[in-house]
Amino acid sequence: MSATLDAARIQTVRDHMALECVHDWDAVIETFSHPRYEMHGSGVVFDGEAAVRGYFDASRIPFPDLTNEIIAIAAADDTVLVEFWLQGTHLGPLQVNGKTFAPSGRTFRVRMAATFEFAPGSDKIICERPYSAPDAKLRALGLL
Repeated sequence: MSATLDAARIQTVRDHMALECVHDWDAVIETFSHPRYEMHGSGVVFDGEAAVRGYFDASRIPFPDLTNEIIAIAAADDTVLVEFWLQGTHLGPLQVNGKTFAPSGRTFRVRMAATFEFAPGSDKIICERPYSAPDAKLRALGLL
């Protein structure tokens, strides 16, 4: 793998994550060659632009100020690995496993990781896979 392609991929991921924080969904979609999220904790897959935009909208209902802060980032083969803090304030209804938690006004901060997969030779994302415990946000909010 070339250092130039690795650097371009890392910049794509940095841009992608920063754009998520400011809700520039059109620009986030542009970081993909095909939008796809595979949620490790829940097993849910959002495949295609409409599904990914639906995920963005739904995930911001309970946490409209959701942000991330990169701790570490590295490229390996066709993957960029990221460790980050995810933080938000519980300001809307949160639905988990058929149960709805009313807004608590509390903030959470959880340490997470994600992989960003790239097609060979490309700096466009083909899949993001965030990794966290399914109940991490609930525990951090004191709702469990």
